[in-house]
Amino acid sequence: MTRIAVTGASGFCGGHVARAAAAAGADVVCVGRRPGPVGEHRHWDAARALPDLAGADVVVHCAAAVGDPAPGSPGEAEMYAVNVAGTERLLEAAGGRPVVWVSSASVYDPRRDRSLVREDHPRAGHLNAYGRSKAAGEALALAAGAVVLRPRAVYGPGDTTLLPRILSRVRAGTLLLPGPDVPLSLTAVENLAGAALAAAGWEPGAYNVADAEPYGRDAAVRWVLRAHGIRARIRHLPLGAAWVAARAAERLSGGGEPALSRYAVDQLAHPVVLDLTRSRSQGWTPHRTLRDHLSTLPGSRVTAPRTSAEAVGSDYA
Repeated sequence: MTRIAVTGASGFCGGHVARAAAAAGADVVCVGRRPGPVGEHRHWDAARALPDLAGADVVVHCAAAVGDPAPGSPGEAEMYAVNVAGTERLLEAAGGRPVVWVSSASVYDPRRDRSLVREDHPRAGHLNAYGRSKAAGEALALAAGAVVLRPRAVYGPGDTTLLPRILSRVRAGTLLLPGPDVPLSLTAVENLAGAALAAAGWEPGAYNVADAEPYGRDAAVRWVLRAHGIRARIRHLPLGAAWVAARAAERLSGGGEPALSRYAVDQLAHPVVLDLTRSRSQGWTPHRTLRDHLSTLPGSRVTAPRTSAEAVGSDYA
């Protein structure tokens, strides 16, 4: 029986990886500060200690410090302690075992065209400390011969960030989105978990991971709102105004988590579509869609658009 060590298994992505590994018949070791949903628990503080990976055949590294502090802010030190120094500790403890390192499409340079992003897209110009620390951490992992996965905007059961944040932005029956409609890649957590388990056998290097097709931003948001029973009109805020508001919010945050950030505006206002050619060439196929997820919500009677070509005629969700 294969023994898989999953770091960060008490979190959203790591928990799904751990459960998927157990369902596939693996012996799961959850490595982190809190127990995971299945298997054995081994305590690890990624910012301070080496993890205990004894007996593991494969390591899937999902543990990360997440958030949206600006580069150079006090929050960046915590990001680096976990996402960079913690990666050094993990790689040392792995001792040559296969490592699958879960990164993020946040590493990609936002100043370049991202209408079709391949893995060789530059990794610079980051708008927050998270993207910068993940880029530094994955550089260590790549140098050590790991497989690095780059999902974008992960959603699914247990998500406490992506879709809840969108829902929380509705004000007086209106949701403001920056700039015009754009195509965006999203990643179902089940697709990410499947890739994480398969990737131990892939050639070392970086791989984009996302749903099979991108989604039209406005159409996807309308269906998300409708699936949650929220009736709201989508309005487009001029991109310049959104950018000014984000800069002001970052200044007011005093280095903490801003109410609105340049990173958040960028991720919603520009086309970001991941090229999946490289991951598909390894035999991986993403099956889960936003439609599938929304259909599982209590009381939901709607389906979400599968691709950017699908649209909704009404202005209301």
